[in-house]
Amino acid sequence: MGGLLGMIPFSASPVSGGEICDAYRVGLGLGVDNNGGPFLTYFAKTRDGAPADFFPAEAAGLELLRSTGAVAVPEVLAVEPDVLVLRWVDTAEPSDAEAERLGRDLAALHETAAPHYGTAGPLYLGPVPLTTPEPPVDDPAGWPAFHVEHRLLPLLRMAVDGGGIGPGDARDVERLCERIEEVAGAPQRPAVIHGDLWAGNILWTGDRPHLIDPAAQGGHPEADLAFLELSGCPRWDRVIGAYEEVRPVPGRRERAPLHALHHVLIHAALFGGAYGAESGETARCALRAAG
Repeated sequence: MGGLLGMIPFSASPVSGGEICDAYRVGLGLGVDNNGGPFLTYFAKTRDGAPADFFPAEAAGLELLRSTGAVAVPEVLAVEPDVLVLRWVDTAEPSDAEAERLGRDLAALHETAAPHYGTAGPLYLGPVPLTTPEPPVDDPAGWPAFHVEHRLLPLLRMAVDGGGIGPGDARDVERLCERIEEVAGAPQRPAVIHGDLWAGNILWTGDRPHLIDPAAQGGHPEADLAFLELSGCPRWDRVIGAYEEVRPVPGRRERAPLHALHHVLIHAALFGGAYGAESGETARCALRAAG
């Protein structure tokens, strides 16, 4: 490494947390870092063999979330086909106050209208590309069919083809897809959602939580809530209590299995094992809740 860059002190250390990408804390010896130390500190993530639009899609998702003014996200500093660089965010233990802030922020995010379900550009959930029909669906009454055709069934086919789900559990997922109109509840206009909001995609800072790794899109807000609860969000009671003070969601508990299924299915498709049986049971729970 020559020239000026070769004269800059540089450090990189791996950080944990992702299942798909390799991630690093990177320090450059210019100026001071976020804590007043001797480095500028960044977060960088890479993925071998990533599609050319993979990291640009994530950067676009972060920008979509940021543009709403409702939630905090790390600043995108650079994006290339093989790397995404963000400003480093220091973390702290979550508090009741910060959990309540997350609830209010998510309620504000979900009040932000999207032009249609899905996105205008590429979109990934983990390593799996998600599709948006052409023309896109903007009618709230069209969400159940959109969700079946462009979210549930593609992942179910992946899980079946890869041996990640058994025939009985796959059939119960299909039964839910056939009856989704009975389960979906009242029509919900397309809203901006994070799209992959499990507990590990929240950075607790001691002040305001930051959201990372989005599959941001026009979608159904209850998807964010269902996956956050399913994944064991810290201080969940505080989060959902503050959320529903701002944005009540009658019937949310009964519909939670429907909205969690997409995220369980992708784990069945990618990892198999117990996730296939969990997918079937999640579908059965959704059907039982519908009566």
